[in-house]
Amino acid sequence: MVVLEDDIKRALESDAVVPTFQPQVHLHDGKLSGFEILARWKHPERGLILPENFIGYCEENGLIGALTEQVLRKALTAASALPTPVTLAVNVSPVQLRDANLPKLVRNLLDEANYPSERLTIEVTETALLSNLDQARKVAGELKVMGCKLSLDDFGTGYSSLHHLRSLPFDELKIDRSFVASMSSQRESRKIVAAIVSLGRSLGLATVAEGIEDVSHAGMLTWLGCEVGQGWLYGRPMPAERLREAYDAGPAMAMTEVAGSGPDPLAYSLEAMPEQRLAQLQAIYDGAPVYMCFLDSTLRYVSLNRRFADLNGQPVSEHLGRHVKEVVPHVYQKIEKYLMRALHGEATSEVELFRRAMTHGQRDRTLLCSYQPMLDEAGEVTGVLVAMVDVTARKRAESALRRRNAQTRFLGVSAFQMR
Repeated sequence: MVVLEDDIKRALESDAVVPTFQPQVHLHDGKLSGFEILARWKHPERGLILPENFIGYCEENGLIGALTEQVLRKALTAASALPTPVTLAVNVSPVQLRDANLPKLVRNLLDEANYPSERLTIEVTETALLSNLDQARKVAGELKVMGCKLSLDDFGTGYSSLHHLRSLPFDELKIDRSFVASMSSQRESRKIVAAIVSLGRSLGLATVAEGIEDVSHAGMLTWLGCEVGQGWLYGRPMPAERLREAYDAGPAMAMTEVAGSGPDPLAYSLEAMPEQRLAQLQAIYDGAPVYMCFLDSTLRYVSLNRRFADLNGQPVSEHLGRHVKEVVPHVYQKIEKYLMRALHGEATSEVELFRRAMTHGQRDRTLLCSYQPMLDEAGEVTGVLVAMVDVTARKRAESALRRRNAQTRFLGVSAFQMR
């Protein structure tokens, strides 16, 4: 779309650029977290014009500051009318992050609307940091001192994200919509999202996913531990007149609805956050009276408890990264078919396996084994869980009982014959 300089100047002069508000929700319960502010140009003939058709022109022609001021002033005024403040997020142009006057502009607008600075998140893209990182760091530092939060937008699409995370005081990472949109069809995208969420949590940063359009995306993101999301599933950008309506609405999606789209409702009963699930599962893993290991899709050990390692007569470290066939070749021949079934999504349980002692001091064992496929957040097989219970004592008792019954029958027959 061709934008003429006089047109956009007249739009700014006539107050024709307005904010719209896209809801952001807490993924674990669907409750409103806040809104992202998105600019729209109310053109008298063309209707609402999207920002990609005029933002670049404003940046090139020195109009971006006036545009941001107009949109942010209206947004803060509208949000201030709500019963309690909500979180607002606004994306600033790369040009503005080099402008030493940006913090002063934001401060004046916050004071004018009597809006708390800690409720405003400034979103910046990595593009904004490439040309003059020192100036960007200075401007970002002043915004942080004011109380504003900083978000790194479109994370994962730039060239030096980790350096920027170390250089600036960010509060959150925003996962780009391109990764979210392809989570259902591309395993690589799911793993990138999982890595971003994990990185954010390890650095103490919140994670926000944009572009959520269906329940499957929400379920995967919730399962991975992403905290906040936005997208058409929760609402399209709305004008200021509908802000109170969205504020008063109940949760966008109940937890039970989202949980049903994940791989297993059990994950939700353990805790929403990955590190909490990990700690709980690790306690079960190490303390259960079960021999247990996890194998990846190539049947290499990625995790095992000490009980399992002792069974194989080798330390845990000698298992990790090695193929089952390499560690226990004689056992692999017996269980290969069950492992292959699991890799094709078929679970097998209650398989008896006789294991001879591997080291001095061990004893022969009879084990009851199960081979369960491990599924990722999209239901694809990523490996195999092997769990075994020692039933040696039970088998011995059963064998002794059979011998006793046989002996009783023999003695009974012999007594009858002697009559």
